[in-house]
Amino acid sequence: MELLGISIGWILIVLGALFLLIEATNPGFFIAVPGTVMIILGVLFVLGVDVFGSAIGVIVGVVTALAAAIVTVWLYSKITPDEKPPTTLSRDSVIGLEGLVTKEVDPQSIRGKVIVEGVEWSARSANGIIQAGTRVVVVRSEGVHIVVEEMN
Repeated sequence: MELLGISIGWILIVLGALFLLIEATNPGFFIAVPGTVMIILGVLFVLGVDVFGSAIGVIVGVVTALAAAIVTVWLYSKITPDEKPPTTLSRDSVIGLEGLVTKEVDPQSIRGKVIVEGVEWSARSANGIIQAGTRVVVVRSEGVHIVVEEMN
């Protein structure tokens, strides 16, 4: 198979290598898996394996691509073992977490601000005024705001 006189296999190999290069210079896109699969399928095309011409070719292509994907994911996890998967904080997931008051919090308004896990939240106190710089714990959420209490 050719496109503009260039073998599809070579095009896949070059694109796969570009994907790996992008992933190496800007980690986090997770395009190493498709890049590896493209390289493997490209090599199969260049070697003359008729991946789409027969059932056996399709099976060989799929099994090879899956094996490449599994190995790539495994290697990727070994390269970055200390990285935790990204987590999203929601108003319900912060209940019980500690935070720091950055703008005075009182029970009557939601103009107070508290930083929890590096994210600033609008907050009010469960009881009494809490000054900026005070450590607090989130006791519940109300709408898009949190309710905090001073830590003992």
